[in-house]
Amino acid sequence: MTNLLEVHNLVKRFESGGGFLGAPKQVVRAVNDVSFSVARGQSVGLVGESGCGKSTVARTLLRLIEPDEGSILFDGQDIRAANASSLRALRRRIQIVFQDPYASLNPRRTVRQALTEPLVVHKLGTAGDISSKVEKAIDEVGLPRSALDRYPHEFSGGQRQRIGIARALVLDPEIIVADEPVSALDVSVQAQILQLLERLKRDRGISFVFVSHDLGVVRHFCDTVCVMYLGRIIEQGPTGQVLDNPLHPYSRVLRDSSPVPDPEARIRLSKISGEIPAPTNLPSGCTFHPRCARAKPDCAARIPPLEGMGASRAVACFYPLVEDVVSRPIASLSDSRGT
Repeated sequence: MTNLLEVHNLVKRFESGGGFLGAPKQVVRAVNDVSFSVARGQSVGLVGESGCGKSTVARTLLRLIEPDEGSILFDGQDIRAANASSLRALRRRIQIVFQDPYASLNPRRTVRQALTEPLVVHKLGTAGDISSKVEKAIDEVGLPRSALDRYPHEFSGGQRQRIGIARALVLDPEIIVADEPVSALDVSVQAQILQLLERLKRDRGISFVFVSHDLGVVRHFCDTVCVMYLGRIIEQGPTGQVLDNPLHPYSRVLRDSSPVPDPEARIRLSKISGEIPAPTNLPSGCTFHPRCARAKPDCAARIPPLEGMGASRAVACFYPLVEDVVSRPIASLSDSRGT
């Protein structure tokens, strides 16, 4: 299976302060040396606490946010090196679906206008061809064609998200970056949207970079998962293996914090103390060591590299949970939503 997208050593920093009022200059390391790949037809999940940098990674892939360092290769082409015309052509093949479907739609434009605009901008066909593509896309996401002449405020949240997906589909993308696409929706609607995305992955062979904090959703949809903490990937591998038997202490904490839809279940929570460090003042060495029960002196002295553990796993930890790992399956979408 060939890789469609390859990300190497991605870095993004944000600066604040240092203006005329004399505020001290601060640097937020939002993304710090992130590397991963996405194969054709595969879905890769980025998970972690709020503020870990997963949404920033998603936006840098399309250069909606310009990365500071690293490379992003799409089908062998360097996205960072692309000029304006090359980037426009690449964005036909890479699309994004945002978390808030209402904020991503122009309230003054009808659905037809919203779906037509990308095709007009890229000059893809005659007026008749464009109309046919728009109707095909709205059919594919399960909305009636009468929806095309209505405005975003006339739809529910789930319907608006379907419109956002249809807008991405009209350009026939090869990969979709989905940034928390179901977190703002009711749980019953979440299942419907995820089933739609699953069908698109199966029928069209679309690859996905899927950002989420819901491990049940990630288990249901993603083939592999990357766990992020304070801008770094600290563990990656097949979704089932990572969620059932995490190797990094933080991955264990994240897994144990996920609810289990069984009132009789007894969960042994991993020991954790302290607060998340400020992104402007990261600890030395492993950024998780101040909160880790397994930390030793060398954890504060050196940054652990992301190293392979077997054929398909990788973990950034000097003392991974190999011997004392506790298996606890995370509920899939069907288990936790009753669908």
